[in-house]
Amino acid sequence: MSWEETYQTWKDNPELAADLKAELDQLADNQEALEDAFYEPLSFGTAGMRGVLGVGINRMNIYTVRQATEGLATFMDTLDDETKQRGVAISYDSRHHSQEFAFDAARVLGAHGIPTFVFESLRPTPELSFTVRHLHTYAGIMITASHNPKQYNGYKIYGEDGAQMPPKESDMITKYIRQVKDIFGVKVADKDALIEDGTLKIIGDEVDKAYLEEVNQVTINHELVAEEGKTMKLIFTPLHGTGAMLGEKALKQAGFENFTMVPQQAEPDPEFSTVKKPNPEDPAAFDLAIELGKKEGADLLIGVDPDADRLGAAVRQPNGEYKLLTGNQIAAILLNYILTARKDAGTLPSNAVAVKSIVSSEFATKVAANFNVKMINVLTGFKFIAEQIKNFEADGSHTFMFGFEESYGYLIRPFVRDKDAIQSLVMLAEVAAFYKKQGMNLYDGLQELFKKYGYFAEKTISLTFDGVEGAKEIEDLMTKFREESPKEFAGYKVVALEDFEKSTKTNADGTVEEIKIPKSNVLKYLLEDGTWIAVRPSGTEPKIKFYIGTQADSQDEAFAKRQQFEDTVMAFVKG
Repeated sequence: MSWEETYQTWKDNPELAADLKAELDQLADNQEALEDAFYEPLSFGTAGMRGVLGVGINRMNIYTVRQATEGLATFMDTLDDETKQRGVAISYDSRHHSQEFAFDAARVLGAHGIPTFVFESLRPTPELSFTVRHLHTYAGIMITASHNPKQYNGYKIYGEDGAQMPPKESDMITKYIRQVKDIFGVKVADKDALIEDGTLKIIGDEVDKAYLEEVNQVTINHELVAEEGKTMKLIFTPLHGTGAMLGEKALKQAGFENFTMVPQQAEPDPEFSTVKKPNPEDPAAFDLAIELGKKEGADLLIGVDPDADRLGAAVRQPNGEYKLLTGNQIAAILLNYILTARKDAGTLPSNAVAVKSIVSSEFATKVAANFNVKMINVLTGFKFIAEQIKNFEADGSHTFMFGFEESYGYLIRPFVRDKDAIQSLVMLAEVAAFYKKQGMNLYDGLQELFKKYGYFAEKTISLTFDGVEGAKEIEDLMTKFREESPKEFAGYKVVALEDFEKSTKTNADGTVEEIKIPKSNVLKYLLEDGTWIAVRPSGTEPKIKFYIGTQADSQDEAFAKRQQFEDTVMAFVKG
């Protein structure tokens, strides 16, 4: 159907949800907005779907959530009964309609006779990943838009290992989703009836306790934390999301007693009323934490995003101001401490390994090499890190130590198979305690690492292309980089181009090597000075992202080079 025909079916539906009907009435004379809402279904990829809340097939609403869940349920109907009866764990964040979407998903699954385990109240994404493993469910659903602005929500499906659903199964689910022609005809069972007959079970405290028992194993040096945790001043903000309850319990359990939550951001708030973006990558998200930190003389500020899978931090400087750390810097500090502490304790395995995404800094790679620890590179998406962990467990080849992505996501222990800001919160506090005992802070520790390994500077640039033409503009940019591929950037020659869609690495002399990583629409340029530049469309948002990583002998030189490369890349994009 054309978008106009699809729009008409929604307009003519007498049982359309009242809030969506009201929105349709408001949009009646706005052809551009209506076309954007109805021109195509909300994209469902390997990371699920994410979009603006509202009316239409290209929006997050109860009907698109039911359609997605019907696809999962239909896929599970093809499994043997024992597997199907393991059911689905469901959690949700603090956003508008999150709880409603979670229980609607349970009602769709219940109509297929599939058991569900739904949290009594909001819980973080990493706990959902843990719950799938802990309860041995076949799948998991997380209702969240992670760090996106308030107008968004999202829907992520997890596989039985607690990682986001693998591509093969995800493709099957997508096929079944697209077979749902009548988006209003998806059957939903009665919630109370499902609870009464035991098909829908409400979970909470017992799973929290099991998760926190595992988090307690994250701490490496309990004596250090016991000594410094009583006095080290820490400010923690969950940015109006799911991290407050478990974050507070995890810190206290570890032995950190002298911390304060930012009061204005401690309670769930779907409006995220104190921030423009609830994203720890955004410096403005730390404004209230910095204000409180200055009042209390806090050593360290830590913020996590609404579903508590990403973590950012700021460190107090001698002049009383706070310095924000990047995701790559936090990763290098965490990895260096984990390997140092494990080595000192005699618990660093000889087959230790770390895993990172191909667009993350080589800073951590150098740290790992210093401990004779292998660093494995994977595609962007934490499911690829989880896939490596699964392989390590299957063949015994390596022992997982740490995984990270530059976008502020880290995993320390693999009882979770996704980014885990609760684990990272406890571990970063321990690292801060380690430096505090030496009369230093995290920023001092970072400078030590720079002096040892060189100065690294990275940057991620995101360009957004919304609406009907957005996807085409992003596709055209990727085509331009392939067909008019630059031979140099800022005067530095390209020595190799890695095209992950073609699985090829083309060297400057024309020789071609195979890249043994799953195919993905990513280009990565390797330059003669060690700089790398990557280009990739986002898998969850209408964006194209550019990544720059450079290294130099001084911080100023590294920053200056990074700016040169950014200017050159943007000139090519706009030229």
